Amino acid sequence: MNAVFPAASGDALRIALVGNPNCGKTALFNLLTGARQKVANYAGVTVERKEGRAWLPDGREIAVMDLPGTYSLNPATTDEAVAHDVVMGLRQGEIPPDGIIAVVDATNLRMNLRLVLQLRALGRPMVLALNMMDVARARGLHIDIARLSAELGMPVIETIAVHNPWFGAWRGKTRESGRDALLLAAQDAFFARNNKSFVPSAHARQGQPAIETRADAAPDTAALQAQVRAILAVAVPNAGQIKRFNHRIDALVMHPVFGLLLLATVLFLIFQAVFAWANLPMDLIKEAVAAVGVWLQTHLPPGLLRSLLVDGIVAGVGSVLVFLPQIVILFFFILLLEDSGYLPRAAFLLDNMMGKVGLSGRAFIPLLSSFACAVPGIMATRTIPHWRDRLATIMIAPLMTCSARLPLYALLIGAFIPDRKLGLFNLQGLTLFGLYLMGIVSAMTVAWVFKRTWAKSSYQPLMLELPPYRLPNLRNLLLGLWQRVQIFMQRVGTIIFALMVVLWFLATFPSPPDGATGAAIQYSFAGMIGKALEVVFAPIGFNWQISIALVPGMAAREVAVGALGTVYSLSATGQETAQALSPLIAKSWSTATAYSLLAWYVFAPQCISTLAVVKRETNSWRYPLLMAGYLFALAYAASFITYRAALALTA
Repeated sequence: MNAVFPAASGDALRIALVGNPNCGKTALFNLLTGARQKVANYAGVTVERKEGRAWLPDGREIAVMDLPGTYSLNPATTDEAVAHDVVMGLRQGEIPPDGIIAVVDATNLRMNLRLVLQLRALGRPMVLALNMMDVARARGLHIDIARLSAELGMPVIETIAVHNPWFGAWRGKTRESGRDALLLAAQDAFFARNNKSFVPSAHARQGQPAIETRADAAPDTAALQAQVRAILAVAVPNAGQIKRFNHRIDALVMHPVFGLLLLATVLFLIFQAVFAWANLPMDLIKEAVAAVGVWLQTHLPPGLLRSLLVDGIVAGVGSVLVFLPQIVILFFFILLLEDSGYLPRAAFLLDNMMGKVGLSGRAFIPLLSSFACAVPGIMATRTIPHWRDRLATIMIAPLMTCSARLPLYALLIGAFIPDRKLGLFNLQGLTLFGLYLMGIVSAMTVAWVFKRTWAKSSYQPLMLELPPYRLPNLRNLLLGLWQRVQIFMQRVGTIIFALMVVLWFLATFPSPPDGATGAAIQYSFAGMIGKALEVVFAPIGFNWQISIALVPGMAAREVAVGALGTVYSLSATGQETAQALSPLIAKSWSTATAYSLLAWYVFAPQCISTLAVVKRETNSWRYPLLMAGYLFALAYAASFITYRAALALTA
C-alpha cells in the first residue's frame, strides 16, 4: 500500500524513519503525520516507503518517510534494499534524506542498536526514538536516557507510538506519547537551533569500528555487537535480566501438534463468527437498499433514468454493499491476531509443513496477506530473498481466498446452504471454512508441483524475529478496520459503480424488436455476449446470466455479484420488479450450478489488478500470462468435475 498524503513542499527537509521490523516505526509515522496506515506486528508489512507531512514546534514543515523495516544497511531482501537505497541516496531521482529518526524497540536494544550504529557512521543528523517505553518500564527495564544519549552521540527521546491523547484522557491515563518532544529534538538536531550538538562520550568514541555501508560488503558484525554490549553495560545495566517472551504460552502456541490444533480452531471460529455476527447488520443494509429502490421507483417516472438508478446502480451496487459487515468482521479478527504477536508464531509453526511442498515459512506472511488481497500479498514477497522461492509464492498467492471472493461465497452459501446447526457449529460457517481450506490445499498442491518441475530450489529454513505478545491496541484496530471500510467503499463507489453503469447500458440497448415476448435484456448487447459465452460455459453449468457477470468480474471478483444483481433486475418482465438476489438465484439455479460457480471462484484469476502487479514485480509479461492460463485451466476443470459430480449425486 502506498502512502497517502501529498508530499511536503519542495523546500521542506526530508526526514527518514529507519528501524528494525516490529519496533513500532509505522505507528510512530502515524503519530507524527496523522497518516492512517495499517500497523502490523511482524516483519515485512511495509514493503514500500511512505511519505507524510509533519510540522515542527516553530511551524516549519518536514517531509517524513516511513522506510521498510531493515536489520542492516547491507540488504538481504528486496524490502531492505529499498531502505538502503533511500538512505544512501541511490534511488534514481531522489536525494538522500536530510536527517534520520532511528526508531528502536526499547525492550530489544541488543538487536536494534546494531542498525543505529551503522546509521551513525553515515554522519547524518540523527535523533533516536526510544519506542515502546511503557512496555520496557512494565518489565522492569531501567534505561539511563542521558547516558544512552551520550554513548550514541545523539538525542534520545522516549516515545509510546501507540498512545493516543484522546484515548488516554478517556481512560484516565496521563502518559505522554513523546511526539512533541521528538519533534522538538528533530528541530534542534536538523536545524542546529542555538548551535546545539551532541558529542559522543570518550567511552563511545574509543575503538569505534569503521562500519562499511556498501550494499556489497558485510559489516564487522562482531565489532558491532561488542560495541552494543559496551553501550548496554553502562546505559541499561539490567538489560540481560529481562525476559521478552512468555515461554509457557509459546510452549503451547508453538507446539507441533497442539499449536496446529489451536491455529485450526482459531481460524474455524473466525469463519463461524463471519456468519453468526453479520446477520443483523446485513439485514439492515438489505432493508435500506430495498427502501431506496422502492422510493426511486415510486417517485421517478418510467424511463431510462429510473431503469439506470433502480435496475443498474441500486440493484448492482446494493448487491455488493450488503456484504460489508462480513468483511469487517473477518478483518477485525485478522488485525487482532496481527497486533497480538500471534501471526509470526503461526509462520514458524507452519514452516515445516510449508517446507514439505518446497516453500519457506517466509512465504506464510505474503500468503496470509493474500487473504485480504493478492496485490499486497504479492508485493510482500519482497521479503523472500531467493528468487525461485519468491516466484513460486507469487504464482500461488491468488489461490488464497481474498476478501473480494467473500461477497460471492456469502451469496451462494446463503442461497443454497441451509442455515442450521450442526452441534455447536453453523453449517454455513462450516461451508465457508471448507472453501478457505480448499484454497489453502490447492495453493500447497500447486506449490509442490511448481517446486518439483519448474521453480526448483532447495528448502530455505525460516529466520524471523518473534515479537513479544502484546495486548491489541484499540486505536490500531479501529484504524485498520476503518481503512478496510474505506478501501471497500472506494471500490463500490468507483470500479463497481462504473462497471454497473456500463453493464446497464449493454443490458438495455438495443431495445427489443416489436412483438418480443422475453425480457428486454435477452435482445441487448449483454444478452448477445451472454448467449455466445454460454456455449463455452454450458458444460460446467453456467447459464447466460452467469456468463455475462463473469466479464465485468474480470476487473474485480466482487463485481460479479453486482453484475448478477443488475442482470436479474433487468431480466424481470411485465409488472415484475427486482427481488433480493439470493432468493432469485435459489429459485432459478440448480444446486449443481451453485457448487460449480463456487469451485470456479476458488481458482479463477478474475482480478486485473493482480495480473498487473505480477507483471510489475517480475518485470515480465510471461508470468502473469502463465498465471492466468493455469488458473483458468484449473477453474474450468474444477467446475466441470464439481458440476458433473453434483448432477450425479442429485439425480
